[in-house]
Amino acid sequence: MSDNMEIDTADLERRMEGAITSLRTEFASLRTGRASASLLEPVMVDAYGQMTPINQVGTVNVPEPRMVTINVWDKGLVNKVEKAIRNSGLGINPQMNGTIIMLPIPELNEERRRDLTKVASQYAEHARVAIRNVRRDGMDQIKKGKNEGMSEDDQKFWETEVQDLTNRFITRVDESLETKQAEIMQV
Repeated sequence: MSDNMEIDTADLERRMEGAITSLRTEFASLRTGRASASLLEPVMVDAYGQMTPINQVGTVNVPEPRMVTINVWDKGLVNKVEKAIRNSGLGINPQMNGTIIMLPIPELNEERRRDLTKVASQYAEHARVAIRNVRRDGMDQIKKGKNEGMSEDDQKFWETEVQDLTNRFITRVDESLETKQAEIMQV
């Protein structure tokens, strides 16, 4: 099997794409000055002995630019949902109205904006690490191929391919981060 050994770059690319998708979800949860239902995506509620996303225990609405409401379906979960939001680190103070929880979205002050850009940077770093881990897997496959008789030219070719793929995805992470930070800092 020494001739034309192939490295599955499509698989590597799919896994790197997964890191980007995950980053987008994390970025969506970072609130800017506007209300958004995606803000609550990372918040989990202890419902019936299981950690559950809020959108599976109630209806999330955005009735106005600075307000998110959650209509909790089970009255017994209202306090748990409220507690989950308070403990989420979103910096939002839930207001109760029967089974409806209202989340007024405060204006972001300069300090909070800076904190959020730092969080965005951490999310981006996680994505970069995930992409580098996929790169390492690719390089390990190449090493294995070398041990199984892959030619030096093929080895160099695949190393370049994997590195180019990695660079492309890291650039996408960096661009997404810049965009998100600009969005956060925009008043």
